[in-house]
Parts: sequence; structure tokens; C-alpha cells
Amino acid sequence: MDGNDINTAGKCPVMHGGMTAAGRSNTDWWPNALNLDILHQHDRKTNPLGPDFNYREALKSLDIDALKADLRKLMNDSQDWWPADWGSYVGMFARVAWHAAGSYRLADGRGGGGTGNQRFAPLNSWPDNANTDKGRRLLWPIKKKYGNKISWADLIILAGTVAYEVAGLKTFGFAFGREDIWHPEKDTYWGAEKEWLAPSDGRYDSVDDPATMENPLAAVQMGLIYVNPEGVNGQPDPLRTAAQVRETFARMAMNDEETAALTIGGHTIGKCHGNGSAADLSAAPEGGEAEHQGLGWLNTKGRGIGRNTVVSGIEGAWTTHPTRWDHEYLDLLLNYDWELKKSPAGAWQWEAVDLAEEHMPADVEDPSKRINLVMTDADMALKMDPDFRKIIDRFHRDPAALDDAFARAWFKLTHRDMGPKSRYFGPDVPAEDLIWQDPIPAGPTGYDAEALKARIAASGLSIADMVATAWDSARTYRGSDMRGGANGARIRLAPQKDWQGNEPERLARVLSVLEPIAAESGASIADTIVLAGNLGIEQAAKAAGFEIKVPFAPGRGDATDAQTEVDSFDVLEPLADGYRNWLKKDYVVSPEELMLDRTQLLGLTAPEMTVLTGGMRVIGANFGGSKDGVFTDREGALSNDFFVNLTDMGNSWHPVGEGRYEIRDRNTGAVKWTATRVDLVFGSNSILRSYAEVYAQDDNREKFVRDFVAAWTKVMNADRFDLTA
Repeated sequence: MDGNDINTAGKCPVMHGGMTAAGRSNTDWWPNALNLDILHQHDRKTNPLGPDFNYREALKSLDIDALKADLRKLMNDSQDWWPADWGSYVGMFARVAWHAAGSYRLADGRGGGGTGNQRFAPLNSWPDNANTDKGRRLLWPIKKKYGNKISWADLIILAGTVAYEVAGLKTFGFAFGREDIWHPEKDTYWGAEKEWLAPSDGRYDSVDDPATMENPLAAVQMGLIYVNPEGVNGQPDPLRTAAQVRETFARMAMNDEETAALTIGGHTIGKCHGNGSAADLSAAPEGGEAEHQGLGWLNTKGRGIGRNTVVSGIEGAWTTHPTRWDHEYLDLLLNYDWELKKSPAGAWQWEAVDLAEEHMPADVEDPSKRINLVMTDADMALKMDPDFRKIIDRFHRDPAALDDAFARAWFKLTHRDMGPKSRYFGPDVPAEDLIWQDPIPAGPTGYDAEALKARIAASGLSIADMVATAWDSARTYRGSDMRGGANGARIRLAPQKDWQGNEPERLARVLSVLEPIAAESGASIADTIVLAGNLGIEQAAKAAGFEIKVPFAPGRGDATDAQTEVDSFDVLEPLADGYRNWLKKDYVVSPEELMLDRTQLLGLTAPEMTVLTGGMRVIGANFGGSKDGVFTDREGALSNDFFVNLTDMGNSWHPVGEGRYEIRDRNTGAVKWTATRVDLVFGSNSILRSYAEVYAQDDNREKFVRDFVAAWTKVMNADRFDLTA
């Protein structure tokens, strides 16, 4: 045998880290290849509960009162292995829930507490999440007891809400319904930095102009939830920090009042931990040793608990009584002067000058000892920024207004990524409809759908008109936070009616035809738009020789301007749509990568993306009637011609500049079609080509049509939570 044989050499036969001898992944070897991994996240094979498990049904058997009672007991049941500050975990669980929900960002709807993703890397090991692992372990006995009836995602957020109730706050409400994921969201973009807490300059065109932060990011540095508590890049300057706080919270869907209320309420309970050196801590959970059992940040040179805990590096409490909801925070912030000092861990913090003994909080372990009050640079920003100061002065004069503002902002923070109210479950769901929930009235169902379809068919609208309008209405859906979609027909309202990608002139013309038909038929405009798209698909299939009925479920409602928060809908505007072969402008990111992002948000798989693209091309649904990618001589027919001609080796492909190509006859050189990068990636990428070849086969013409209809219906119904509840 060869001396390098893996058996004789005593080597492990598994090539760790990749599928090559060097242990490298495909993307290491070919970094410019299109990586489809984002479409494979949360494959059902990773779910240990199996395909038949229904969390909504499991919730119906949950004893919610008993669960809350167990959580209330836990709040004051200090554990020897991780003792509670002042014998209370209210600060701990408020922080765990806050840091789960606080990763949400408005730009793409990703992050947030809706999936339990704090259990996995990278979030479980972010520096800003230090010791949230202890909070989740404290919750484990309760999770074990109630099992599948409560998800980790729901339990984490509920624990934070109960913590505030135990502290004395009247909360706004709570909704169950968050379903767990089972492996990391490794393809979510959290920033380009290669080290934790790297200076934030790389995230901005100018760090002095927070609005220039790279989209879709919200946090100012890699590994932080919001802003650096010591100041911009760790340098205290409350006015500069105020600008970052304002922008960061705005990118997390909060206005100035909500931002101020959350900061006040978040710092009314609990404390900062920095009574020691971070250099003495073990690795974060994801890099820990086996004997640590998934716990991180363990002190290697001392107790590392109680008064010796190290988390942020700042050391001290914000209020005199950090385990209760009261109004001390603003009294102390506004009535004392504050000076910069260094914590025992070497972090910048603001400490009260000449603090009266009665305002000194007790030591977390020994009530006979007293400690100083501290504020972070973000706290001082509220005091020194003129606009924030007006808000906190009002809250100081009217504590009841602060209570209400924080309760509502906390509810929004912890529910923003759950989607519409129809997804909420439980006895504590607030009756009030909130504008950020994107409310939609119930739609009619008693009309004659077939008669409505006949009226649309007689309207003179083209297949392309009907399909493109329905697609544009539905494509705004984001599975990240369950926003957008065809339900509500907001495509006819500002801002969507004016988006470039919706072709405003064409859209207005099509709506002028469909709206009176809907009114006369007793149907919603939302249903009518979708039904028109379905009709277009059926007509296109018939032109290709296939009779097929596209499934349709009535019941969509029509939202009003008053039910639409215009500013928050701006972020849903498509900047590219590979399915309609459109780019608003050239971006650093390639068109095919932008298409993957849209596909993942729509909840589609790579095969579904493939079949939809090929079908949309031959139907003629391109933006502006472009002929790029329309590889057929019978445009308007739902044929598999796109794939047949893409894979035909009688053709050759030639770049002609600006991301466009010509498809030429290999023998004559005659130009047959034009294409974009998005079109050709289905032939150039080995995985996508394997799907394209399936749909190009002679025996799969009918399969192509049926698969297209199934994928189309999935998009049209993506926001119909009433169909899956």
C-alpha cells in the first residue's frame, strides 16, 4: 500500500471542513461562484420535530397561567451556579429578550426574536450577547417541562415580558406564535468585518454621518446589538453617540420617542458588569471546550459571578433600585452631574458626581455595601441631544406617559418581526390594531370567483399585464418578518403605486380596469389582482397546449391609506427583480445575488426560482416589455422554451457590455436572442443548470407547467396566514 494511504497513515477518513483534500469548501476554491446556500436554510430535514408537527396546535394545549407562574417563580429563585443580582433575574431576562428581539432590522426584516436564532452562532457568541447563554440555561428546566408546547423563541421573549411585570410594569400584552429554527442563519449578512468589535468606520461612508451606514445593517459594529456603550468607536461623545443611536433605532423601526422610552425602560432595571478583566474569560459559547457544554465567557482566574461578573466592561447600576420598575432613572440622570471615569475592566463610563448615599444602589451580593451609579454614553446622549432632551423632559414630568410609551415600545420591539396580528396567539393579545402591524380588513369570500374571472377575461388585459401586476403585488412579501405580499392590495397605495419597479403608468392602467370589475363583483381588489394573474397563467398554459386551473383562495382584504405606514413600507421597495429581469441601477452586488436574496425572502427554493424565472420569461412578463431572456418564438405561451434554448449547444453566448449578452446561432453567427446575467446564470451555475436541464427535457413539458403553477401559487399565498393557521 502507498504510505500516504489514509488507513496506513492513521489519518481520519473524513475530510473535515470541505469536500477537497485541502479541507476547503467550494466557495473557498471558487469565491466568485454563485452560492445558493441561502436558499437551503432551514431545510425541514433539520427539524427534529418532524414535518407533521404543528406549533399552533401544540400551543392550544399549553397551560399559559402555569407557565407564567413558573417564570415568575424563577425571577426570584437564585441559582448557586449563576446567582442572581440582588436575588432577582428581572434584569437578566429583560436583557436576554431584548438582545434576541433587538437584532431585528427594518431594511430586510432579518434578525429579531421570532425564530429563537439567539441559540445559534453567530448571535450566541456575539460579544454584546455575553452571558445571555446563562439566561437560556436558567430557562431550560421550564422549556424541558413544557416541551413542544412552547418554542424557545416564545419562551425567551415571554421571560423578558414577565420580568418587567415582576418588576412592576403594566405591560401592553404578549402574543405566542414564534416558531423555532434548528440551525444557524449562516447566510444572513451581519457585516464584512473579520473581527469582533472592529472600528465602525468601515460600515459608513462617513462615521460622522450615521445615515451613510451600509444597508441593511443597523448595529454600529460587528458583534453589537445597537451602539457602543462607551461611545463612537469606544470614544465618549454623547452628541456623536446620539446621532448613531437615532439612526440605529430608526433602522430597527423605532422613532425618537420609542427610542428614548426603550433606553429609559431598558436601563431602569438590571446593571452593567465590568468588575474584572475580559482577558480572563474563556471563549464564547461557539468556541468553547467540550467540558463547558456550550457555555461561554467563563472566568478562568476567579469566581466570575455576582460582583465579579464581566460582560460589557462597564460596571455599575443605572438606578438605586435596579429590580423594580420605577421612575428613578430620569430623576438621577437629570438631577446629577456626571463625569467620565474608567471601570475596573478599563471601559469608559459616566459616574454621578457627589452621589447621595440614599441614591447608591446596594452591592449585588452584600446589601450592606453600596456602589456608585453609572450611565453609558447612550444615556448621556438622551440628556445632551436637544431633541431627545425634549422627550425625556416630558417623560420626567409625566411618568404615566413614560410607562405607556415604554410598554408599547417593548411590545413593538418584541413583536415587530411576527408579521400581522392574525399570526398572534394567546389570551394577552392586545385588542388594539397598531399601524406597524400592517392591518388589513377581512376580505369578502361570498362572490362568484368564476364569474369574476370571466369579466377579467373579457376586459382586454393582456397576459403580461395580468401576470406582471399580480407578481408585483405579491413579490413584496418577506418571510423574514412576514410583511408585504398581495393581501391588502397596497400596490394601489402610496408608496407602492409610485415605485419604479411597479411601472406606475402600466400599473395605473391595469388597476383602472380591475378596480371597477372588483367593485361590481363584490370582490376585493386584492383578490381581483391575484385572480387576474392566475387567469393569465391559465391562458398562457393553454397556449402551450395544457389545460390547468391555478388554485385560488378568496378572502384577501383591501388596506386603506390610514392603515399604511408609508415610511416603513419604503424599505420594501424592490431595487431589483430577476424574475422580471429588472435592475433599478447597477449595484456592487451582482444581479443574480440580488435575485437570491429576493428568492429567500419569498420562501422559495432553488428549483422554484428556476421554474418561475423560465416561465415568466416566455410569458413576456419582463419589466418594460424587455426581450432579454425571452428565448422563444411563441411569447405568451407557458412553454419550456427558455430552458430548451438555454441548453441548446447549437447556440453560443457572447457578452456585449453592461451585463448583457447575445445568443447567436453557432453556425451562422446570427443573433437569435438577448440576455442578462440573470438569464445565463441558469446555464452557467452547475446547480442551476441541473434544474434547467430537467425542465428542458422533452418528457417534462407538463411537469414544467405544473411546477410553475405550484410555485406561482406559493408566492400568491405567501401572506395568507389564514390558510395555514
